[in-house]
Amino acid sequence: MNNKIKQPLDGINVLDLTRVLAGPTSTQILGDLGANIIKIERPITGDDSRNLGPPYLDKDCKDPKESAYFLSVNRNKKSVEIDLTKKEGQNLAKKLVKKCHILVENFRVGNLKQYGLDYKSIKRINPEIIYCSITGFGQTGPYSKRGGYDYLVQAMGGIMSITGEEKGSPTKIGVGVSDIITGLYSTIAILSALRFKEETGKGQHLDISLMDSQVSWLSYVAQNYLLSGSIPKRIGNDHPSIVPYQTVEARDGLMVLAIANDRQFKSFCEFADIPEIYKNSKFKTNSSRVKNRNYLNKIIKDVTKKKTINQWVKGLTKCNVPCGPINNLKQVFNDQQVKWREMIISMKHPKSKNKKIKLIGSPMNFSQSKIKYKKSPPLLGQDTEKVLRQFLKLKNDDLEKLKKKKII
Repeated sequence: MNNKIKQPLDGINVLDLTRVLAGPTSTQILGDLGANIIKIERPITGDDSRNLGPPYLDKDCKDPKESAYFLSVNRNKKSVEIDLTKKEGQNLAKKLVKKCHILVENFRVGNLKQYGLDYKSIKRINPEIIYCSITGFGQTGPYSKRGGYDYLVQAMGGIMSITGEEKGSPTKIGVGVSDIITGLYSTIAILSALRFKEETGKGQHLDISLMDSQVSWLSYVAQNYLLSGSIPKRIGNDHPSIVPYQTVEARDGLMVLAIANDRQFKSFCEFADIPEIYKNSKFKTNSSRVKNRNYLNKIIKDVTKKKTINQWVKGLTKCNVPCGPINNLKQVFNDQQVKWREMIISMKHPKSKNKKIKLIGSPMNFSQSKIKYKKSPPLLGQDTEKVLRQFLKLKNDDLEKLKKKKII
């Protein structure tokens, strides 16, 4: 019996022509699932995100190439420096394509055509390739030629209009969610295309955009609009269709109360020693609580101030009523649940003074094909020679010639 359990994507080669956040998010997930990720980077500068800091791994910033930004989405990848603006660099990339099952890129629409690396050109080289293009606005439509950035798409895609205080300004989410969800959708599409290829033998072109992904992420808020025609307003930390599902003030600070059904509301009222409230017809059902939100909020505001956050959390947890503190990141990574679930991992890194760096772990847990953390985010060009030798059978003389020409 073979005790070596394979990962889902073992043996799958991915040519990664992505940079910054959306694309690298997708390819890191593929790498976590076992795929062999060959990340092509520009010589000298590399992925733009290497320089997006501080903070950097080198705290003195003498060599600002390993930013926290880059480290967050580039583990389990090999870094290969190739100058794609030069013909010989393009030829190297095309030779690598022949060895790959998937290509992921996030160049502007049409930009890779000049290098002969667009889908139509690559399909002639490798007809079964799964070619995933990630752009701001998609391959078609009036905005297709525009560059897309997370902040811009958060604005244009509607999420900012429903985020923030009622009387405040539209507010972006504190993480680049448009980029990240696009990376997630890209991964789902790639995995689906792999399955389709298994059944049909056919590759295909995947067209994933930040704008589409952001609009889809509006979810039930957008559906509310489509059903009612009413433009949603910002309501701070309240929920538009569940009450009380919001930030409340305890004796020693703010916490979140997330009561999602009538049973939980009854249990909350009993623990808060206000049983008459859940019996009141104005508050007995969620629909009635939404209609009488302001009236109920005044009652809850007076009640929650009577106990500390810890008292509320302990008491309501015993009643199966969702309640919790608003943690800063130090509190998040000190949280016993986060530690138990191993959401902090350590990996060896050649530039770390402590020999290891901490990274955020994958949230995916498998009973059989477990996630493997095989390689820390690579140094720029760390794997160039090894990959070109392994995949293209290049010899020392070949590599030296490419170096002299500054192709690699």
